Amino acid sequence: MCMFNNVFLLFDLFLSLSFNEFQFAQTMIFAVDEINRNANILPGVSLGYKIYNNCGSMNILRSAMLLVSGHESSTTISHFATCACLSNRIEFPSFFRTIPSDDYQSRALAQLVKHFGWTWVGAISNANDYGINGITMFIKAANEEGVCIEYSVAFESTSPRNEILRIVQIIKHSTSKVIMAFMSHREIKVLVEELHKQNITGLQWIGSDAWITDSSLTESLGHTALIGSVGFTVPKVQIPGLGPFLQEANPSQFPNSMFLKEFWESVFNCSLTPRAGLRICNGSEHLKNVRNPFTDVSDLRFTNNVYKAVYATAHALNNLLFCNQNKTIFANSLQDVHFITPVGESVFFDKNGDSPARYELINLQQVKAGTMKVATIGYYDASLPKGQQFTMNGAQIVWKGGSNTVPASVCSDSCPPGTRQAVQKGKPVCCYDCIPCPPGEISNTTGNKNKINKKNLYESLSK
Repeated sequence: MCMFNNVFLLFDLFLSLSFNEFQFAQTMIFAVDEINRNANILPGVSLGYKIYNNCGSMNILRSAMLLVSGHESSTTISHFATCACLSNRIEFPSFFRTIPSDDYQSRALAQLVKHFGWTWVGAISNANDYGINGITMFIKAANEEGVCIEYSVAFESTSPRNEILRIVQIIKHSTSKVIMAFMSHREIKVLVEELHKQNITGLQWIGSDAWITDSSLTESLGHTALIGSVGFTVPKVQIPGLGPFLQEANPSQFPNSMFLKEFWESVFNCSLTPRAGLRICNGSEHLKNVRNPFTDVSDLRFTNNVYKAVYATAHALNNLLFCNQNKTIFANSLQDVHFITPVGESVFFDKNGDSPARYELINLQQVKAGTMKVATIGYYDASLPKGQQFTMNGAQIVWKGGSNTVPASVCSDSCPPGTRQAVQKGKPVCCYDCIPCPPGEISNTTGNKNKINKKNLYESLSK
C-alpha cells in the first residue's frame, strides 16, 4: 500500500459576494461529502477541505497554498482557467484542469465564423493572458479558414475611459458587423454600455465562454445589444442532489465565514448583527423560499467542472492508496485517472493536463424585458474527425436586434460571373474589386478568384 500526505482540497474565491463563486465552493463541499459516503472510493479515508478568499490576488493564493501544503509547487486542478499557456508542461508541470484549453475554443469559434459566411470581422479582447492568448489563437485559426480580421484591440474594465472611447471609435468607423469578443463579463458590460451611450447598434456579437452565459449581463446599460449573441461554453449537466444541498446552506454551518454572512444578509435583506436601518435575521429564513443564482441549478456548467475536479482528486488518491509500486507523486497519479462521474461523464487528462474539449454552441435570446435565456443551437467536439467536430442542431436562432436572418459581414461582395477578384492594394485578401475577365477567358461561378481559358474549357467539355 502506498503512503501519501500533504494533499489538500483547496478552493479559492476571488469575488466579493459572487453567487456563482459561492455555488462553486458549496459544490466542492457537496462532492466531498458524497465521496466520503461512498465506500468504493478511499475506504477508511475521509477527505477534508480548506476554502480561502484570495480577493483577486495571486499573491494571497500562493500564500494560502504554501500555508496548507508547505510547498509552492502543489498540484492544482482548475475549474475555470482556460489559457492555452497553462498547457506548457515545462512551466506548469503539476497543473490540471477540468475545463478545456482556449486552444480548442478558438478553433471552434473560427469554424463558427466560417460556417455563417462571416469573412470580415473585428476582434476585441481582455488585455490579459486570457484575452490576448485567446484572441491571438482565434485570429490564427480564422485566417486558416479564410476569414480576415479588420482590427484587433484589447482593454480592461479598469482602463481609462479615453482608451475605451478609442476602441468605440474603431468599432464605429469599421465596416465589419461581426465582433469576436474574447473577454470577461466585466469588459463586455463596460463596452456595450459605452456603445449604448453613443447609439452604436447593428452589431453581431460572438462571445467567449467567460461571458456568454453570465447571468449578470442584464445588469448593464445597453445589454439588449447582446441579444442574438452566439458563442461556445462547456456543456450543461444535472447533478442529482445538489439543489436541495444548496438550499440547506445556513450561517450556522460556518459561523466565521464573512462571505456567507454577507450573502445571507443580501438575500434576505436583514442583518445577523444589530445594524441601524436593517431588521435582525430571526433564523427562520430558508433559501428554498427565495430565487437566486446561488440555488439555481437549471444551468450547471462551470459548477460541474468543480464537481469533476473533486472527484478527480479522490480517484487519484484512491489509486495511490492501492498502488502496487512506489508511485507516491500525486500529480503522476492524477495524470492516470480515467473514470465516470455519478452524472455519467468521462473524466481524464491528456499529457498536458487538459480535459477533453466539448462545447455547446449557445444563443442569447430575450424572454422579456430585462431577461435573457441561453438556448443551445449546436455542438463542438474536438475528439471527432475534422469536418465532423462542429454541428448545428436545427434550433431557431435569434440574431442581432431579434432578427431571424443571418447577418452578413464581408469586406467585398462576391464577384458575379464574367468577373474575377483583384485584391485591393494594401488590404487583406477578403477585400477586392471585381474586374472583367480578359478576352478569351471567363469566370462561370459567383465569387471566383480565378479566370478560366475558354479554349481549355471547351477542350475539357469535349472529352
